[in-house]
Amino acid sequence: MSGRGLGGIAANDSCLIFGDRDITDFLDVFYCLDLKTGRQIWKVEYPAIGKLDYGNTPRATPVIYDDRVFLAGAFGNIRCVAITSGKTIWQKSLKLDFGILKDFDWGYCSTPLLVEGKLIVNPGSTTASVVALDAETGKVVWKTAGGKIGHSSFIAGEFGGVKQIVGYDADSLGGWDINSGKRLWKVKPEFEGDFNVPTPIVFQQQLLVTTENNGTRLYRFEDDGTLHPQPVAINKKLNPDMSTPVVVGGKLFCVHKVMTCLSVNEGLKDQWKLRDESLSDYAAIIASQNRLLVVGNGELLLFDATSPQARIVSRLRVFEEKTELYSHPALVGTRLIIRGEKGLKCIDLAGN
Repeated sequence: MSGRGLGGIAANDSCLIFGDRDITDFLDVFYCLDLKTGRQIWKVEYPAIGKLDYGNTPRATPVIYDDRVFLAGAFGNIRCVAITSGKTIWQKSLKLDFGILKDFDWGYCSTPLLVEGKLIVNPGSTTASVVALDAETGKVVWKTAGGKIGHSSFIAGEFGGVKQIVGYDADSLGGWDINSGKRLWKVKPEFEGDFNVPTPIVFQQQLLVTTENNGTRLYRFEDDGTLHPQPVAINKKLNPDMSTPVVVGGKLFCVHKVMTCLSVNEGLKDQWKLRDESLSDYAAIIASQNRLLVVGNGELLLFDATSPQARIVSRLRVFEEKTELYSHPALVGTRLIIRGEKGLKCIDLAGN
């Protein structure tokens, strides 16, 4: 492994898959390991040459679907491979196939979205801002003109009675028709310059978004599926540049230097904040109905999600080194696979 990595880990009952770089930093490398033993099953590597801010390692999480895995590199390489062997079924270049002449500073960060047999990707060209690829063949189903890339992942659902894809381009939030790619609506925030990294989330058919310049906002959908441009509620103090929040029982939780809890049901009202030495700018959160597992700087924190005050139930040091971890872990049953600076660890949470 080249280091702690940026992209998340994908896993099922038998294997785990993650992206990396080779020692020369000229190749993308994706590994598939046996979940029980950590033994390498296959490795996929291909040339991906360039220089990006924050390194060149893949940012996206691999997507497992039946007997296939979709791999996405930071330079726009998309590969569909067989999960058993890593053999390439089809491949695309978001740069070469859609007319991108210059690398984006942070590269391609969005995890491809699989919906209704389509793989949604965002090349970010003027003629192909968002594209749907046939998941079986890689052929273009539709492409939509628009803006450059945002850095969060897309989501899909039926909002305001309309099935749609929701996400960002470089400067706006938007919705796109799943079948045609037609852009249904566009909402620009009050202040420009957001990097649009945290992924939008849905709460009771409303849309929750959070960014570094415009804070945390809750929007409602109109009956025609468009988003009302004025937020229902705003909290300007919670403004993470990377962390995606989670919502449990009407409460929003997010890490940005501190752990913050807001009441969504009370208009994003502040509930509590907690400062801890293991928390910094970013942390991944895995939630159940009553617990939050927060991946801090080499440490796991287990929170009581139902408590009216901040309550850490337990904590576990996973890595000796104190380092900010960007790769989202994978949870399979009670097994948590987490990536550190020097390697992966598989922890059985039932035994801790």
